[in-house]
Amino acid sequence: MFFRPRKKDGVDARERSLWGDLISMGMVFPIAIVLGFFLGQWVGGKFGHPGPGRLIGLALGVLSGFWELYKLSKRLEKFDSSSNFNNNINHGEDGKGDDEGP
Repeated sequence: MFFRPRKKDGVDARERSLWGDLISMGMVFPIAIVLGFFLGQWVGGKFGHPGPGRLIGLALGVLSGFWELYKLSKRLEKFDSSSNFNNNINHGEDGKGDDEGP
């Protein structure tokens, strides 16, 4: 299998799936917009008003694209909060960090 996680490389399988989500987002967003535009034009043409149908379909395509972006950001936020990335930052006793300002 191509996507079987290897134990020796030290990369979490969840991290790989998030990379796949990020890559696919570059395709899902424009496809949702274009598909909404043309489906709106087709439905609007069935009712005799292709212009408003295009605008409504375009708006629905943009909304669905942003909805997918929102869901992806929630998955990334959940992954980030459960990962050890934030735990590796060295904080001082007061929690403000190591560098002391001027």
